[in-house]
Amino acid sequence: MLRIYGDSQSGNCYKIKLLLNILSIEHEWIHVDILAGETHTDAFKKMNPNRRIPVLVLANGSILLESNAILNFLAEGSEYLPKDRYLRAQVLQWQFFEQYSHEPFIATARYINKYLGLPKERRAEFEAKQEGGHKALSVLEQQLSRSDFLVGASLTIADISLYAYTHVAHEGGFDLEGYVAIRRWIDRIEQRDDYLAMNG
Repeated sequence: MLRIYGDSQSGNCYKIKLLLNILSIEHEWIHVDILAGETHTDAFKKMNPNRRIPVLVLANGSILLESNAILNFLAEGSEYLPKDRYLRAQVLQWQFFEQYSHEPFIATARYINKYLGLPKERRAEFEAKQEGGHKALSVLEQQLSRSDFLVGASLTIADISLYAYTHVAHEGGFDLEGYVAIRRWIDRIEQRDDYLAMNG
């Protein structure tokens, strides 16, 4: 059985949990408390020297790191990772966008606010993340105003990658009220029969 080390309140971990639920893959979820320093133990560093979650451990003991790499591995052969070469590259394009243009702003602001309680010494950093976060949301809004999903006509792991932190962006100070297409896309995903909420 697969083992996943993570915190389901983390978007990078939740995206894995959501895909596992959609694909009905049995797994063992092992909670890791990052605030308690559990990613800094010797045992954890043996799995991931970078001391980050999530970590996927396969039945044969092989380890896979980085949330989007894990998504690609789990989705292989399913409808959520297109076989078409160009569409697959578009999935990767959005996943790179998520990690480089979206997550550093939206996820970091959320972490400072939700996990750390917006301490005074990090308020300036929190506020500095707002412009970049809204820029990323604007890019998403533009794409989703043209199509129901990010790649092709149905849900892919590109959507799962970006949904994870976007749907809780308000916890990082980002008001989604003006992003009509994004809010419709969020509803579209959450209305699926196989949807699993972050707190589910």
